[in-house]
Amino acid sequence: MRFRGPAGPKGQRRNYAETTIDCYIRAVEDFSRHFNCSPDRLGPRHIREYQAELFQKRKFSPNTVAQRLAALRFFYVKTLKKAWSITETPYPKKAVHLPTILSQEEVARLIDAARPPFHRTLLMALYATGLRRAELARLKVTDIDSQRMVIHVQGGKGRKDRDVLLSPKLLEELRRHWHRLRRKPSEWLFPGKRGHASDRPITPR
Repeated sequence: MRFRGPAGPKGQRRNYAETTIDCYIRAVEDFSRHFNCSPDRLGPRHIREYQAELFQKRKFSPNTVAQRLAALRFFYVKTLKKAWSITETPYPKKAVHLPTILSQEEVARLIDAARPPFHRTLLMALYATGLRRAELARLKVTDIDSQRMVIHVQGGKGRKDRDVLLSPKLLEELRRHWHRLRRKPSEWLFPGKRGHASDRPITPR
């Protein structure tokens, strides 16, 4: 069975990001494959067994298991219009980890060690702006506003637009990146085919 979940009109109305839609679809398809049965024929007992499988055999983190349960909950409540009991299928407590903070010297060494220059530009842009990978990958040439010294982020997390500060050092690096391109892209700042224009941006991967 090909699960369509939040894809299509429902997902669009709820303003789900494409990555969330894909994640939900894969989660319900995996659930279905695990029992070799259409998911609309499975119930709370199967969900509990699947949850145990994710924890005990696959060794998934609490955050990943909670994400899988969110996908199943959407499928049963919004698609099948069935009840969902938190008591019968409780969400695991999410693990909260403090991020590893690099010093300025460590960040500088990391960026300087990047090869080729294209990778250096990407790392510098990520560090200087705090953008997510998908946001950075889909930056357009017109998003760089050197007059106001901001970068326009369109359709970020939650499909929201926002502006982030553009530092003079990053602007200089982006200009060097632009001059390295043999053919100037008409749309994407980081074209999928490096060195020349492309009608597709690089992927977040």
